[in-house]
Amino acid sequence: MEEEAEKPAKAQRGIRSLETAGAILQAMAEAGGPMKLRDLAEAVEVAPAQLHPYLVSLRGMRMVEQTASGLYGLGPFALEVGLARLRAQDAYHEAILRIESLAEETRLMVALTVWGPHGATIVHVREMIARIHANVRAGGGFALTSTATGRLFVAYLPEAVTEPQIRAELAERASADPRFAFDEAAYRAQVARVRDRGWETTTDLPIPGVSAVCAPICDYTGEMKLAVTVIGPTQQIDLSPDSPVVRATLDFTRRLSADLGYRRQVSAPATGRRGGAR
Repeated sequence: MEEEAEKPAKAQRGIRSLETAGAILQAMAEAGGPMKLRDLAEAVEVAPAQLHPYLVSLRGMRMVEQTASGLYGLGPFALEVGLARLRAQDAYHEAILRIESLAEETRLMVALTVWGPHGATIVHVREMIARIHANVRAGGGFALTSTATGRLFVAYLPEAVTEPQIRAELAERASADPRFAFDEAAYRAQVARVRDRGWETTTDLPIPGVSAVCAPICDYTGEMKLAVTVIGPTQQIDLSPDSPVVRATLDFTRRLSADLGYRRQVSAPATGRRGGAR
Protein backbone atom coordinates (compact mmCIF):
# COMPACT_ATOMS: atom_id res chain seq x y z
CA MET A 1 0.00 0.00 0.00
CA GLU A 2 1.47 3.27 -1.06
CA GLU A 3 2.02 5.88 1.61
CA GLU A 4 0.03 9.03 1.26
CA ALA A 5 1.99 12.07 0.15
CA GLU A 6 2.79 14.34 3.04
CA LYS A 7 0.40 17.25 3.07
CA PRO A 8 1.80 20.74 3.45
CA ALA A 9 1.32 22.18 6.91
CA LYS A 10 -1.57 24.56 7.13
CA ALA A 11 -0.93 28.08 8.34
CA GLN A 12 -2.01 28.28 11.95
CA ARG A 13 -4.68 30.78 12.83
CA GLY A 14 -3.87 33.35 15.48
CA ILE A 15 -5.99 35.67 17.55
CA ARG A 16 -6.25 38.97 15.76
CA SER A 17 -6.80 41.00 18.91
CA LEU A 18 -3.60 39.66 20.46
CA GLU A 19 -1.68 40.44 17.29
CA THR A 20 -2.99 44.02 17.45
CA ALA A 21 -1.97 44.28 21.10
CA GLY A 22 1.48 43.05 20.16
CA ALA A 23 1.74 45.67 17.43
CA ILE A 24 0.83 48.36 19.98
CA LEU A 25 3.57 47.23 22.35
CA GLN A 26 6.09 47.00 19.53
CA ALA A 27 5.28 50.54 18.37
CA MET A 28 5.78 51.83 21.91
CA ALA A 29 9.10 49.99 22.24
CA GLU A 30 10.36 51.41 18.95
CA ALA A 31 9.23 54.94 19.83
CA GLY A 32 11.60 55.05 22.79
CA GLY A 33 9.22 57.19 24.85
CA PRO A 34 5.55 58.00 25.59
CA MET A 35 3.31 58.56 22.57
CA LYS A 36 0.17 60.50 21.77
CA LEU A 37 -2.91 58.39 21.06
CA ARG A 38 -3.06 59.79 17.54
CA ASP A 39 0.59 58.86 16.79
CA LEU A 40 0.16 55.40 18.25
CA ALA A 41 -2.98 54.79 16.20
CA GLU A 42 -1.13 55.85 13.06
CA ALA A 43 1.82 53.56 13.87
CA VAL A 44 -0.39 50.46 14.20
CA GLU A 45 -2.87 51.55 11.51
CA VAL A 46 -5.88 51.41 13.82
CA ALA A 47 -8.44 54.18 14.33
CA PRO A 48 -8.05 55.96 17.70
CA ALA A 49 -11.55 54.95 18.73
CA GLN A 50 -10.74 51.29 18.05
CA LEU A 51 -7.37 51.58 19.75
CA HIS A 52 -8.70 52.89 23.06
CA PRO A 53 -10.21 49.56 24.31
CA TYR A 54 -6.87 47.84 23.72
CA LEU A 55 -5.11 50.48 25.79
CA VAL A 56 -7.64 50.07 28.62
CA SER A 57 -6.92 46.32 28.76
CA LEU A 58 -3.16 46.76 28.46
CA ARG A 59 -3.22 49.34 31.26
CA GLY A 60 -5.12 46.89 33.42
CA MET A 61 -2.32 44.35 32.83
CA ARG A 62 0.33 46.98 33.60
CA MET A 63 1.77 46.47 30.14
CA VAL A 64 0.95 50.10 29.32
CA GLU A 65 0.75 53.18 31.48
CA GLN A 66 -0.58 56.69 30.84
CA THR A 67 1.33 59.77 31.91
CA ALA A 68 -0.19 62.80 33.61
CA SER A 69 -0.13 64.57 30.26
CA GLY A 70 -2.16 61.80 28.62
CA LEU A 71 0.67 60.10 26.71
CA TYR A 72 0.95 56.31 26.53
CA GLY A 73 4.10 54.30 27.23
CA LEU A 74 5.22 50.85 28.28
CA GLY A 75 4.26 49.88 31.82
CA PRO A 76 6.12 48.11 34.63
CA PHE A 77 4.98 44.61 33.65
CA ALA A 78 6.37 45.13 30.15
CA LEU A 79 9.72 45.82 31.81
CA GLU A 80 9.43 42.64 33.91
CA VAL A 81 8.70 40.57 30.80
CA GLY A 82 11.63 42.12 28.94
CA LEU A 83 14.05 41.50 31.79
CA ALA A 84 12.92 37.89 32.11
CA ARG A 85 13.62 37.38 28.40
CA LEU A 86 17.07 38.95 28.69
CA ARG A 87 18.00 36.92 31.76
CA ALA A 88 17.12 33.72 29.90
CA GLN A 89 19.45 34.53 27.01
CA ASP A 90 23.18 33.97 26.75
CA ALA A 91 25.23 35.50 23.93
CA TYR A 92 27.54 32.50 23.55
CA HIS A 93 24.70 29.96 23.58
CA GLU A 94 22.69 31.94 21.04
CA ALA A 95 25.72 32.38 18.77
CA ILE A 96 26.45 28.65 18.84
CA LEU A 97 22.87 27.88 17.84
CA ARG A 98 23.05 30.26 14.88
CA ILE A 99 26.63 30.03 13.65
CA GLU A 100 25.85 27.18 11.26
CA SER A 101 23.66 29.45 9.15
CA LEU A 102 26.43 32.05 8.77
CA ALA A 103 29.00 29.40 7.83
CA GLU A 104 26.65 27.92 5.23
CA GLU A 105 25.79 31.32 3.77
CA THR A 106 29.40 32.45 3.41
CA ARG A 107 30.95 28.99 2.81
CA LEU A 108 33.84 30.17 4.98
CA MET A 109 35.29 29.41 8.40
CA VAL A 110 33.57 31.17 11.31
CA ALA A 111 35.16 31.63 14.74
CA LEU A 112 33.61 32.82 18.00
CA THR A 113 35.95 34.62 20.39
CA VAL A 114 35.47 35.86 23.96
CA TRP A 115 37.65 37.86 26.32
CA GLY A 116 39.39 35.55 28.77
CA PRO A 117 42.24 35.61 31.31
CA HIS A 118 44.75 35.43 28.45
CA GLY A 119 43.06 37.91 26.13
CA ALA A 120 40.97 37.25 23.02
CA THR A 121 40.28 33.50 23.28
CA ILE A 122 38.67 31.37 20.56
CA VAL A 123 35.85 29.26 21.99
CA HIS A 124 34.25 27.75 18.89
CA VAL A 125 35.21 27.24 15.25
CA ARG A 126 32.93 26.18 12.42
CA GLU A 127 35.20 24.82 9.69
CA MET A 128 34.63 25.45 6.01
CA ILE A 129 34.59 22.55 3.55
CA ALA A 130 38.07 23.37 2.26
CA ARG A 131 40.32 23.82 5.28
CA ILE A 132 42.65 26.78 5.43
CA HIS A 133 46.03 26.92 7.11
CA ALA A 134 45.25 29.65 9.63
CA ASN A 135 45.88 27.83 12.93
CA VAL A 136 42.44 28.88 14.19
CA ARG A 137 41.22 26.44 16.83
CA ALA A 138 39.19 26.45 20.02
CA GLY A 139 41.43 27.34 22.92
CA GLY A 140 43.74 29.42 20.74
CA GLY A 141 43.72 33.18 20.60
CA PHE A 142 43.98 36.30 18.48
CA ALA A 143 46.80 38.77 19.12
CA LEU A 144 45.54 42.24 19.96
CA THR A 145 48.32 43.99 18.07
CA SER A 146 48.29 42.10 14.77
CA THR A 147 44.81 40.73 14.04
CA ALA A 148 41.44 42.19 13.09
CA THR A 149 39.71 40.39 15.96
CA GLY A 150 42.30 41.70 18.40
CA ARG A 151 41.73 45.28 17.27
CA LEU A 152 37.99 44.77 17.63
CA PHE A 153 38.38 43.87 21.30
CA VAL A 154 40.69 46.82 21.89
CA ALA A 155 38.11 49.11 20.27
CA TYR A 156 35.23 47.90 22.40
CA LEU A 157 36.69 46.97 25.78
CA PRO A 158 38.01 49.44 28.39
CA GLU A 159 41.68 50.32 28.03
CA ALA A 160 42.31 49.12 31.58
CA VAL A 161 41.35 45.62 30.39
CA THR A 162 43.27 45.46 27.09
CA GLU A 163 46.35 47.62 27.69
CA PRO A 164 48.25 45.09 29.87
CA GLN A 165 47.78 42.44 27.17
CA ILE A 166 48.99 44.85 24.47
CA ARG A 167 52.14 45.65 26.46
CA ALA A 168 52.79 41.95 27.10
CA GLU A 169 52.48 41.14 23.38
CA LEU A 170 54.84 43.93 22.37
CA ALA A 171 57.40 42.92 24.96
CA GLU A 172 57.29 39.30 23.79
CA ARG A 173 57.71 40.26 20.15
CA ALA A 174 60.58 42.62 20.93
CA SER A 175 62.29 39.90 22.95
CA ALA A 176 61.99 37.43 20.08
CA ASP A 177 63.26 39.95 17.52
CA PRO A 178 65.39 42.89 18.71
CA ARG A 179 64.73 44.59 15.35
CA PHE A 180 60.96 44.56 15.94
CA ALA A 181 59.38 48.01 15.56
CA PHE A 182 55.79 48.89 16.38
CA ASP A 183 54.07 51.99 14.97
CA GLU A 184 51.82 52.78 17.91
CA ALA A 185 50.29 55.89 16.34
CA ALA A 186 49.20 53.91 13.27
CA TYR A 187 47.84 51.14 15.49
CA ARG A 188 45.78 53.55 17.61
CA ALA A 189 44.42 55.09 14.40
CA GLN A 190 43.36 51.63 13.22
CA VAL A 191 41.58 50.99 16.52
CA ALA A 192 39.81 54.35 16.27
CA ARG A 193 38.54 53.45 12.79
CA VAL A 194 37.24 50.13 14.09
CA ARG A 195 35.41 51.92 16.90
CA ASP A 196 33.91 54.37 14.43
CA ARG A 197 32.50 51.87 11.93
CA GLY A 198 31.86 48.94 14.27
CA TRP A 199 33.68 46.14 12.42
CA GLU A 200 37.13 45.29 11.11
CA THR A 201 38.90 43.41 8.31
CA THR A 202 42.39 42.15 7.58
CA THR A 203 43.96 41.08 4.28
CA ASP A 204 46.91 38.66 4.19
CA LEU A 205 47.83 39.58 7.78
CA PRO A 206 49.11 38.09 9.96
CA ILE A 207 48.98 35.04 7.64
CA PRO A 208 49.67 35.56 3.91
CA GLY A 209 46.83 34.25 1.76
CA VAL A 210 44.26 34.40 4.57
CA SER A 211 41.84 37.29 5.14
CA ALA A 212 38.96 37.94 7.53
CA VAL A 213 36.12 40.20 8.65
CA CYS A 214 34.91 40.43 12.24
CA ALA A 215 32.17 42.22 14.18
CA PRO A 216 30.99 42.29 17.81
CA ILE A 217 28.01 40.78 19.58
CA CYS A 218 26.70 43.16 22.26
CA ASP A 219 23.95 42.69 24.84
CA TYR A 220 21.34 44.98 26.40
CA THR A 221 23.97 46.66 28.60
CA GLY A 222 25.88 47.76 25.50
CA GLU A 223 28.82 45.53 26.46
CA MET A 224 30.63 43.48 23.83
CA LYS A 225 30.19 39.80 24.78
CA LEU A 226 32.02 38.07 21.93
CA ALA A 227 33.40 38.53 18.43
CA VAL A 228 32.32 36.75 15.26
CA THR A 229 35.13 36.34 12.72
CA VAL A 230 34.63 35.01 9.18
CA ILE A 231 37.91 33.73 7.71
CA GLY A 232 38.85 32.49 4.26
CA PRO A 233 41.42 32.38 1.47
CA THR A 234 42.13 35.91 0.27
CA GLN A 235 41.14 35.09 -3.31
CA GLN A 236 37.73 33.85 -2.10
CA ILE A 237 36.74 36.57 0.35
CA ASP A 238 35.69 40.02 -0.84
CA LEU A 239 36.09 42.49 2.04
CA SER A 240 34.58 45.55 0.43
CA PRO A 241 31.83 47.12 2.62
CA ASP A 242 29.00 46.01 0.33
CA SER A 243 30.31 42.51 -0.38
CA PRO A 244 28.13 39.48 0.40
CA VAL A 245 30.54 38.24 3.09
CA VAL A 246 30.69 41.55 4.95
CA ARG A 247 26.93 42.05 4.67
CA ALA A 248 26.24 38.52 5.94
CA THR A 249 28.61 38.99 8.90
CA LEU A 250 27.12 42.34 9.90
CA ASP A 251 23.55 41.12 9.44
CA PHE A 252 24.34 38.16 11.71
CA THR A 253 25.97 40.19 14.49
CA ARG A 254 23.46 43.03 14.40
CA ARG A 255 20.48 40.68 14.45
CA LEU A 256 21.87 38.66 17.35
CA SER A 257 22.82 41.81 19.27
CA ALA A 258 19.30 43.16 18.78
CA ASP A 259 17.83 39.87 20.02
CA LEU A 260 20.00 40.20 23.13
CA GLY A 261 18.43 43.59 23.79
CA TYR A 262 21.15 45.83 22.36
CA ARG A 263 20.16 49.23 21.09
CA ARG A 264 22.71 51.39 19.33
CA GLN A 265 24.46 53.84 21.62
CA VAL A 266 26.79 56.79 21.21
CA SER A 267 30.41 55.71 21.58
CA ALA A 268 31.85 56.18 25.05
CA PRO A 269 35.03 58.17 25.77
CA ALA A 270 38.34 56.48 24.96
CA THR A 271 39.03 55.49 28.58
CA GLY A 272 35.63 53.94 29.26
CA ARG A 273 33.43 51.27 27.81
CA ARG A 274 33.11 51.45 24.05
CA GLY A 275 29.90 51.78 22.10
CA GLY A 276 28.16 48.60 21.00
CA ALA A 277 27.51 46.93 17.66
CA ARG A 278 26.52 49.37 14.98
